[in-house]
Amino acid sequence: MIKSPIRVGLIGAGYAATGFAFQCAKTKGLHLIAVSNRTAGNAKKMLNKIGISNPKRLNKPADIKKLQTQTETGFTDDPSLLLTSNFIDVIVEATGDVEFGAYIAYESIKARKHIILINAELDCTLGPILKKKADDVGVIYSQADGDQPGVIMNLIREAEFMGMRVVMAGNIKTMLDQHRTPETQKAWAKKNNQSTTLATSAVDGTKLAAEMASVANAAGFSVAIRGMHGFSLKHVDDAQAAFKKLNNLNKAGIVDYIIGAQPSFGVFIVARCEKPLIRKYLKMYKLGNGPLYTLYRPFHLCTLEAHKSVVQAVVFKNATLAPRGLYCEVIAMAKRELKSGEILDGIGGFTTFGMIENSRVVRKQNLLPIGLSKGCVLKKSVSKDKPITFSDIIVPKGRLINKLYNEQKNLF
Repeated sequence: MIKSPIRVGLIGAGYAATGFAFQCAKTKGLHLIAVSNRTAGNAKKMLNKIGISNPKRLNKPADIKKLQTQTETGFTDDPSLLLTSNFIDVIVEATGDVEFGAYIAYESIKARKHIILINAELDCTLGPILKKKADDVGVIYSQADGDQPGVIMNLIREAEFMGMRVVMAGNIKTMLDQHRTPETQKAWAKKNNQSTTLATSAVDGTKLAAEMASVANAAGFSVAIRGMHGFSLKHVDDAQAAFKKLNNLNKAGIVDYIIGAQPSFGVFIVARCEKPLIRKYLKMYKLGNGPLYTLYRPFHLCTLEAHKSVVQAVVFKNATLAPRGLYCEVIAMAKRELKSGEILDGIGGFTTFGMIENSRVVRKQNLLPIGLSKGCVLKKSVSKDKPITFSDIIVPKGRLINKLYNEQKNLF
């Protein structure tokens, strides 16, 4: 029997968490029980911002129990209070950090709580092993609806439900510059109330690579070339012809992107249909003669839609997006000339950008996933725009992400 309301614990208090928290707090049938953030004061400020004027400071597990019969929300800097509470059904992880996010997901699954990620960086790095662990204990592991990966997977399911075979899943970007840094993005980040890390990864290609690796792993797709093609087009309707020239659409199942096209905040898929009757309907509905068809959604609303995945996990026991295996990964590329002894600063930093590659190539060439790169020390110099390998680095000891990645590598 489904408990009502669904009791939600949120980890994080930044840009993504704020949008989710507002929707969760205002949606009938959901109760935002508590928010944990490494700086508790920021969690309180965030709750004030969304209209919760007097949140309760949580210091011990019993404090959460007191919130059950009320509509109040608590805050804390101790995520274990949420992870171990019997009065929370689902955890939403919205930090954007791979190591800390892995801890939250891992402990949530151990505690048999559904886990929803607003964190494609974590999913593209460790999603397959976390999904396996969630399956083993009977809980749902999922990325959140609203961001590009979840919206693309919804399109894929719609096409398949109509009897079509999806041969390509695509993202639409407005610009890409792999050498942007937190310094170049500082003003934009401040203006738009985002962290410089997030602002940098959004334009240097890392976030794009993470999103499309997540889609690839969920759909069982690959990439045609390292980094994808990324054709410059005027409209998404032109994508079909652009990729068909390379015969990519004759090979089922690739992820890629286009740049500069309208609708500029959308996503798309290309699907094949060989059924004559369905093709007659599709032609009447203005989708062309086939056998290839482009379906797209002109928007994705990120954290404003994420609460739908909470309901989907708890009520319907399924995921918006979850990996079916390990098909693609995001590798670390040198953003500039890197010298021996330098410490890599990870996603959205000054030293590296991420590029999608097929997992079999990653393993064969011993390439370093960017999700593991933060804190690694270079043993040798690496030239600008070259991939970094495990042989080039010293990996920090004692990290959960190391343990999980090695387990994932052995499993898949």
